[in-house]
Amino acid sequence: MEYENAKRDPDHRRLSIANIVLVGFLVIAGVFLILEHRAHLLGWLPFLIILLCPLMHIFMHRGHGGHGGSAGASEGERVQRPHRH
Repeated sequence: MEYENAKRDPDHRRLSIANIVLVGFLVIAGVFLILEHRAHLLGWLPFLIILLCPLMHIFMHRGHGGHGGSAGASEGERVQRPHRH
C-alpha cells in the first residue's frame, strides 16, 4: 500500500531524482579534483599509507577476541592458559 502511495506522490519521485543528480555531481567533482590535484595527492600518499597501519590495527582487531589463544585454533578450541601468581 505504501508503495502505491509513494508511486503517486510526485515529491517522492523528485527526491529520488535529486539524489541521483547529487551523486552524479559529486562523482564528477571528485574525478576533476583528483585529476587536477594529482601531484598534491601523490605527495601525501606515503603518509596516508603509514597512517593506515594503526587504523587497520584498531579496527581489524575487533573481529577476534584479542591477542590470547593459539593462532591455529578456532574460538571453541582455544586452550586457556593458567594464570601465574
